Amino acid sequence: MGKPKILLFDLDGTLLRDDKTISDYTLGILTKCRGDGYLIGISTSRGEQNCLGFLSELKPDILITSGGALVRVNDKIICSSLFSVKETNGFIEAARKICGMDCEITVDALDAHYWNYKTRPKEQDKSWGDSIYTDFTDFKREALKICVEISQPSLAQKLCGHFSELDSQHFSDGDWYKFTKSGITKEKAILAVCKACHADVSDMVAFGDDHADIGMLKLCGVGVAMGNAVQEAKDIADDITLSNEEDGVAAYLEKWII
Repeated sequence: MGKPKILLFDLDGTLLRDDKTISDYTLGILTKCRGDGYLIGISTSRGEQNCLGFLSELKPDILITSGGALVRVNDKIICSSLFSVKETNGFIEAARKICGMDCEITVDALDAHYWNYKTRPKEQDKSWGDSIYTDFTDFKREALKICVEISQPSLAQKLCGHFSELDSQHFSDGDWYKFTKSGITKEKAILAVCKACHADVSDMVAFGDDHADIGMLKLCGVGVAMGNAVQEAKDIADDITLSNEEDGVAAYLEKWII
């Protein structure tokens, strides 16, 4: 592979340490990469508004959020995929019927993150971004991504089977499942980025740790799994670096890219 043009990073478990910060060492290495002409990209399942609080110093050139449902290049939206208000409310109604009326639900809208939380997010994790509380009664927002906390995988499968055009993904660190429109993936978003940036997937180095990153690691020219990654990601990766707590992203870039 020739010199890559784009460096693409998942957030949680990858670029972010466990305390949800980016180390000064990693920021310094990324600054050097940008100075050498590389574009810096984020590809995350977090909603845009939710993840921006972690990125004030980084200021990425490329932002893929909500698992690929929203894509920006140089602050310009190049593609988005939304559930209509009717579809969003229909999904929430079905989730409550199948998973229980008290199930926790989050919705990524274009300009905000909504949650019917039982405990305020920042009481659970001080690094959590701002969320707007709602009981989802008469909810009138289009959704990029909907997440539901589901303790039984069979219920998640039942919820998926209730709709013909829906994709789901289980997060490895809990009972949460994300749901997007059918065909919405990080990989599809990456192809849109390539078109906008006049690049090829072979020009990309991608870093990830979870199930949702596997397709991205396969697609890009070089896919690097974190030392803390799920085994399935490690199995398909071209290389494995140190864990997120050990600044694995920066260590790899310093050794192989700079």
